Amino acid sequence: MRSFAGRDILSLKEFERQEFFRVFEIAERLEPIARNRQNSELLKNKTLVTAFYQPSTRTRLAHEAAMHRLGGHVTGFSDAKMTRAGDFYQESIKDTVKMLEFYGDVIVMRHFQQGAPHEAAKWASVPIINGGDGWGEHPTQILTDLYTVLREKGRIDGLKWLAVGDMRMRTMHSLGYALAQFDCPITFVAPPDMGLLPEFKDELKQYSVNFKEAEHVEQAIAEADVILVEPVVQPDYTKSRDERAGKDVGLTPANYKITRELLETKAKSDAILLHSLPRMDEIPTDVDITRWSRYWQEAFNGVVMRMALLALVLGATE
Repeated sequence: MRSFAGRDILSLKEFERQEFFRVFEIAERLEPIARNRQNSELLKNKTLVTAFYQPSTRTRLAHEAAMHRLGGHVTGFSDAKMTRAGDFYQESIKDTVKMLEFYGDVIVMRHFQQGAPHEAAKWASVPIINGGDGWGEHPTQILTDLYTVLREKGRIDGLKWLAVGDMRMRTMHSLGYALAQFDCPITFVAPPDMGLLPEFKDELKQYSVNFKEAEHVEQAIAEADVILVEPVVQPDYTKSRDERAGKDVGLTPANYKITRELLETKAKSDAILLHSLPRMDEIPTDVDITRWSRYWQEAFNGVVMRMALLALVLGATE
């Protein structure tokens, strides 16, 4: 197995099966620090740089919280408008990253341009972690989801997945690549104009992912052990910020909503429901206190997973 020390975390295409379990092992080892609201000194001499060209709540703050939990330091920006890349100068990724690498030991980047973290990795001498790149990938989120499933169900192999939402999303891409390493049949449910793109279908077949598509959640929810939901009402991920007002945002059609009634009448009693958040109306709030919901545990695990990744890429654990 390849060492994680000094390694970029850009795509789950690059992950081998044993590497997933190594990350999960380190996450489980570090989890008590976060659960007990403690801080360690594992990364006390290290600094994380956050380079977020798009808005973020969980991804940015989970990385920052993870670094603090490990005793490290944080600097960076949370909006492209705060940088010279977002004003008159339109500073290039190369020039920005060549500066940022002097300010810290690892960089987590979210960018509206697909492939931007990969471009950054060409020029940086420190590890780059992809915090979401346009319609590309979101590897740390899916690692979080898989870790949540492992902690909740005790296994990943043999579980049937249902993924509902916009299949152009970066989380869906990372999910597809990740499940290539596990024995997990998956059913995708999306509106017709948000379905799996032909090139992504070809990749899933190339990676031997066991997948099918359905038109309605009711057609697949009864078999699902894991239900992963994303909004079908989406911002434009190719822009630094989507300024649409609420009146311009539609509601989720019934085919793609996970209601309490649907879970009570159709879902397995021990199925778990994941959502990376934020949500629109695809999961009503009365689902939050049901036995199926795990998105708050998922949010906690997001800190734990980033702790594991930071410790690994910075060589604090092997």
